[in-house]
Amino acid sequence: MRTLRALGSAGAAILLTATGASAAPAATTTPPATATATAPVPTAPSPPPAPKPQITDAQIAKAVARLDRTVEDMMRRTGVPGASVAVVHDDKVIHLKGYGVRRVGDPGAVDPDTVFQIASLSKPVSSTVVAGALTAPDEWDRRTDLPGFSLKDPWVTGHVTTADLFSHRSGLPDHAGDLLEDLGYDRSYILDHLRLEPLTPFRASYAYTNFGFTAAAEAVARAKGTTWQKLSQDTLFKPAGMTRTSTEFSAFVNAPDRAATHVENPDGTWSPRYVRDPDAQAPAGGVSSTARDMSRWLRLQLAGGTLDGQRIVPADTLARTHVPAIVSQPPSGPSARTGFYGLGWNVSYDDAGRLRLSHSGAFELGANTNVTMLPLERLGIIVLTNGTPVGLADAVALDFFDFAEHGKVSTDWLELAGALYAQINDAGRSPTDYARPPAGAAPAGDSGAYTGTYDNPYYGPLTVTADDKGALTLALGPKPLRFPLTHYDGDVFSFETAGENAVGRTGVTFADGTVRVEYLDATGLGTFTER
Repeated sequence: MRTLRALGSAGAAILLTATGASAAPAATTTPPATATATAPVPTAPSPPPAPKPQITDAQIAKAVARLDRTVEDMMRRTGVPGASVAVVHDDKVIHLKGYGVRRVGDPGAVDPDTVFQIASLSKPVSSTVVAGALTAPDEWDRRTDLPGFSLKDPWVTGHVTTADLFSHRSGLPDHAGDLLEDLGYDRSYILDHLRLEPLTPFRASYAYTNFGFTAAAEAVARAKGTTWQKLSQDTLFKPAGMTRTSTEFSAFVNAPDRAATHVENPDGTWSPRYVRDPDAQAPAGGVSSTARDMSRWLRLQLAGGTLDGQRIVPADTLARTHVPAIVSQPPSGPSARTGFYGLGWNVSYDDAGRLRLSHSGAFELGANTNVTMLPLERLGIIVLTNGTPVGLADAVALDFFDFAEHGKVSTDWLELAGALYAQINDAGRSPTDYARPPAGAAPAGDSGAYTGTYDNPYYGPLTVTADDKGALTLALGPKPLRFPLTHYDGDVFSFETAGENAVGRTGVTFADGTVRVEYLDATGLGTFTER
């Protein structure tokens, strides 16, 4: 049962208004002594009318008619090699098409059955799986019970639920555990070590965490006596006819019609230089699928859990995923709207009061995806691309809805989305330019002063070695990744980070038998102590 406390202050205000409790009583005069006093019965103010569909079939047809030109123009502007797009309206797929090539240098064209890694678009897919595995909405509020998973505060560990972790309100820091994945640690190690992460206020703070999400999904599968892949297959993929969809990386790499992941080179060309294996965080980012399969999932979403006349996911457990669970974007000004996160979904409301659901997926190593839908209009779009995030997937969706609603495009969505992704990438970079040592930099000490093994309870051992010329190399991770160190100033060095969460050059500071690695230290866990 949902309580007033669970609804929060906004829910309290709605409840008071709906019951008339906030209204002042009507003024009355004292009745004559011989009269029977009858107090007027207060009436509750009428709620505002429910929003109504506003986008006509003709408007949608015009928006679809210009999609080819929009996608091709944005691909030309960015250089992204391939994309696949599906549009659903009134339970029909009204656009389904591939664009460009699966892999630069090969002639294979993208088609509606080309398999893409969908990155964090996996989250609303996974919330659909969990909704299908539950029998009542309140089961989302069951405690997450998974061996090897705990949080720093034992009370929070004992109370954190599936809904808390699916809405990123557990108190875990932003992207907790992702750097461990970059270093090569497996899921069990990562989930076990989340207990060392500092926590912000439980259910009162939002921070996007792939491995908190993953822990909750794995706990649901374990409670059902199965694996996450089998639960996904049996609950959603098979009954929905999503024949080319999987949560396992092996299925993606073995798919013959597969879109390779691409990154942009300094000269503006694109190359398939990296392979991203997201198995450790499969529920949060490990799904691979096609535009055709995702169009079936989108039809199911817009139809409240049914597909082709069959009930696949309970309507009430699915509807719970679309309800705001935490504020994710506080309004930036008096006229700005608040953004929320539901259970695997970004949730917002437009000027007409219509619910808008969306989610993007982004692998810096070469994938960008987007789903956006207006349930009231029974309209949604899926955009899959095989290039590092430069705004293309998001911009296609934003452009499509802008034109469908207004008959014109109000802004250059590609320029806006691209700038936002660039801003996100720059935010993680060090304020120090390690490529330019300061004038008069102090010399480094003897290499022997730095070599050795240093321990860290979160990141494991760090080893520094020197070659016969004194050049230093730092090693991290279970199958050590090796990073040549470049001297910067005195006992400060740097190395070029690698992996999905690379942030350019980061600092390495030696002091009193310790090593602090700058980019690992965002939550105070990046200092290693010499053995």
